[in-house]
Amino acid sequence: MAKATTIKEALAKWEEKNGQKASEAKEVKLYGQIPPVERMDESLSTLVNCEKLSLSTNCIERIANLNSLKNLRILSLGRNNIKNLNGLEAVADTLEELWISYNFIEKLRGIRVMKKLKVLYMSNNLVKDWGNPLQEKYASDQKNNWIEEATKRVPKLKKLDGILVIKQEEDEEGAN
Repeated sequence: MAKATTIKEALAKWEEKNGQKASEAKEVKLYGQIPPVERMDESLSTLVNCEKLSLSTNCIERIANLNSLKNLRILSLGRNNIKNLNGLEAVADTLEELWISYNFIEKLRGIRVMKKLKVLYMSNNLVKDWGNPLQEKYASDQKNNWIEEATKRVPKLKKLDGILVIKQEEDEEGAN
């Protein structure tokens, strides 16, 4: 089996393809590397200006080394082998969108610290902690109250699995 691509190697390929230094870029796409990236290594720390980072469709098992990404607003980690959200606390103050569908996430511990999170795509995971149980508990009333319950837990959420979330308070503010 081929040796995994490191973040450093993926960044070098990206720089060559884009003719730009990754450390200066606002958007860096490292998705679908061949061979795939397996580790979010310390080379990510060079992405100090990055606002949008895509590492989808790799073989990453752990979220790590995001501490230097102080401007990160959008993180795409779909189609990996991630089992939990540990490591996201490093971007809790800036992250607005998290794309983590098609992983092996069982619990969403740590999601509450995401102060600015507005968009969360998390379908096709193994979540039993909250999300699916909320939907099951509140689905019978036909009013999508499970979405309301989820937004109580992540107050700034604007979209949940592609469904626009409109809160009562926002409706009232718009009328004034």
